[in-house]
Amino acid sequence: MRLLSVLRPCGAALFAMLALGCARSPKPDSVPSPPSRILFVGNSFIYGDPAGAAPLVKFYRPGTVTDLNGEGIGGVPALFKAMTVQAGLHYDVSLETIPGAGLDAHYNKKLAVIAKPYDVVLLQSYSTLDSAKPGNPATLVKYTGLLAQALRTQNPTVDIRLVATWSRADQTWKPGGAWYGKPIERMALDVRQGYDAAAAANKLAGAVIPVGEAWNRAIAGGLADPNPYDGISAGQVNLWAPDAYHGSAHGYYLEALTIFSHVTGRDPRTLGAEEPIARELGIEAETAGALQRAAAEQLAASK
Repeated sequence: MRLLSVLRPCGAALFAMLALGCARSPKPDSVPSPPSRILFVGNSFIYGDPAGAAPLVKFYRPGTVTDLNGEGIGGVPALFKAMTVQAGLHYDVSLETIPGAGLDAHYNKKLAVIAKPYDVVLLQSYSTLDSAKPGNPATLVKYTGLLAQALRTQNPTVDIRLVATWSRADQTWKPGGAWYGKPIERMALDVRQGYDAAAAANKLAGAVIPVGEAWNRAIAGGLADPNPYDGISAGQVNLWAPDAYHGSAHGYYLEALTIFSHVTGRDPRTLGAEEPIARELGIEAETAGALQRAAAEQLAASK
């Protein structure tokens, strides 16, 4: 009897411990799903050029993403990653970049690196669509198709999207530029048409991310100065780097916001004007909020 009286409380305690352990064990259907695997393919319009303020972008949190070329680049992919973390989303982010290159170079030189079973792949080509024939989308259309075919072989359900880039001030305001004498927004619209052609030819409906048009919207709304060559007006920002070609920290931040919202479906304004990424890039809260609005309004208009 004395032994039983000792065992009974011990047994009750053991049962309670086991029950508590079972209660804390996750149920099979509550195990977190694996992160979405996303790959960024592009050039310095994706990773950030060293000129001016852009090193803050190029080498932004490189440890949070996988640079498949081993160059320690963070760039817009790392900005995207940070935004998804703030939003409570899970993405495994990789990038493969070649400076000054179009999709043809990625296909011809890096196909073995790119052709893996990703869930989402973003493709960004040369800034003028074709370096030898500015405005001609033929190369973009062709190599979007070839890369899409290779990616679909690895994952038939891969989500492929195209990043339509911005107007280059040097191509618009300087004599000899392919868009010289035209309004600053024209180049971005022509580039968008080229990406639309690539999307249509390769069955990528709704897959063009309107980065260039988000820049246009920021300019049209008075947030950004349209011409960096005649000085930056008071109260406005310069979306271009000092070379009037690549983006500034503001320009790349706007690009990242547009991509973040297009891929995740989240309103970029939910990040908040005080969010830390903009602060790390030296962007004031009021400006960060305005850039978030520009991205949100452009994506709403593009639907």
